[in-house]
Amino acid sequence: MENSSNTATATAIRPFRIEIPQADLDDLRDRLARTRWAADVPGVAGWTRGVPADYLRGLADYWANGFDWRTAEARLNEFPQFVTEVDGQDIHFAHVRSARADATALLLIHDWPGSFVQFVDVIEPLSRDFHIVVTDTPGVGFSGPLSGPGWTTGRIAGAFTELMARLGYARYGVQGNGGGAWIAGEMGRIAPENVIGIHVNGLVTFPSEDPADFAGLTESEQSRLARLQEFRDDKMGFNAIQSTRPQTLAYGLHDSPVGQLAWIVEKFKEWTDTASELPEDAVDRDTLLTDISLYWFTGTAGSSANLYYEMAHDKGAWAPRERGTVPTAVAVALPQDVAIRRFAERDHNVVRWTEFERGGNFLSLEQPELLIGDVREFFAGLDR
Repeated sequence: MENSSNTATATAIRPFRIEIPQADLDDLRDRLARTRWAADVPGVAGWTRGVPADYLRGLADYWANGFDWRTAEARLNEFPQFVTEVDGQDIHFAHVRSARADATALLLIHDWPGSFVQFVDVIEPLSRDFHIVVTDTPGVGFSGPLSGPGWTTGRIAGAFTELMARLGYARYGVQGNGGGAWIAGEMGRIAPENVIGIHVNGLVTFPSEDPADFAGLTESEQSRLARLQEFRDDKMGFNAIQSTRPQTLAYGLHDSPVGQLAWIVEKFKEWTDTASELPEDAVDRDTLLTDISLYWFTGTAGSSANLYYEMAHDKGAWAPRERGTVPTAVAVALPQDVAIRRFAERDHNVVRWTEFERGGNFLSLEQPELLIGDVREFFAGLDR
């Protein structure tokens, strides 16, 4: 029989505060200063083959000599944070209670290569109407490293369902971005009696093999379908590596801060509003480096990559499943997203569909006001 005191310890919710040792900051600056730089291929310009050397040199220099981690750390510590063990894995989260007595709880789930930092601009405004819970996904940031293999989307969804129950929330909403949208959808399937609504952005939808799926698509939908095909043809290198050999990749990213910087900043270039010439034109540069610093200081490049491996090797993730029943809202950033409504409605109970002319995958950082407004309007119309 399990000792009751051990059970209580495992399920305890422990206060958490970010306190990166000065030695780690000094080590980061030293490593950045000693970078062995790769050269661009002569005659090749732009981002077509990856992050340009001149751009990366400038960003690395700012990371070492301009970016102030202590300021970023203090900002993050303004949010009450906690850690609890679920299914043998530490889960880090921020928990901001609303002053409203009738507020509904809302769980926010980030995408890769994000973290709970992805929601820094929306936590306070949303907390006026919701009790906010913001997690680091298992294996990411202060929820890492992974305690072992098997952390599939379904298992993460189960852990987050347990977290919300542990916090005393019997009824709550979920907002997920990209990979977080997949987790949000799974939570609705696992606990439809608890999840009152699901709001997603950066949703990826796929056509079936039925030719009828392509009949009557609008010009905008055809453009999004072409964007999805382009992504699969030309921008899936990160996915192929992380889905097959994440451990091999981990050595380079764990040892080289410039390697980690390039690996993440490329995604912020490719997945943000196409009107943005550089990543920091879409997302504040200090916020971007806060997210990258969190991956570096926690050493979770490898464990975050392993989440792709688990997804790729989880047969249950790709098996036919029942259509979700929880009311779902889909926010689409037209410059970058690929979601098509008929495909989304096949898998989810879509009751709201909003299209924005601005933004990309990281909507909470790129266009926080648009996301905040859409989330408020959606949940205001639901039975709580």
